Amino acid sequence: MYLSLYFKLHRQAYYERLSRVRLGGEWVEWLRFFADGVTETARSAVETSHRLTTLFKRDRERVEASGRGAGSTGLVLAKLRERPLWTISKLKEASRLSVPTVTRALAALERLEIVREMTGRRRGRVYVYAEFLRVLNEGTELR
Repeated sequence: MYLSLYFKLHRQAYYERLSRVRLGGEWVEWLRFFADGVTETARSAVETSHRLTTLFKRDRERVEASGRGAGSTGLVLAKLRERPLWTISKLKEASRLSVPTVTRALAALERLEIVREMTGRRRGRVYVYAEFLRVLNEGTELR
């Protein structure tokens, strides 16, 4: 929950209500504003959770349908759900799979367009679960 984004998006009202509390003790209006922010932020968090659940289910089903190597690819995908940015070496440690197995799993996820490599390098490559990050960042931009 990113309550401070609500305050940034409603900056004028935020400062007006704070000023009214400071100058006139108008706590009721401040508390209503704050409660509205918590409600809106919580509603947004629930919606994001539903979108992520749908994304994870869809991608898991795509991996399972891909056939050979789906077990290790599914394990790597599970790690990507925990953290959407990884290097091969960190995934190796976290998954306890070998480097070649992790590399094959990431290649399979790239073919399925679930992950993409971000650096363009041959060493120290970083893989991102881009759709996961996109969903997490939705609505966090200031207008």
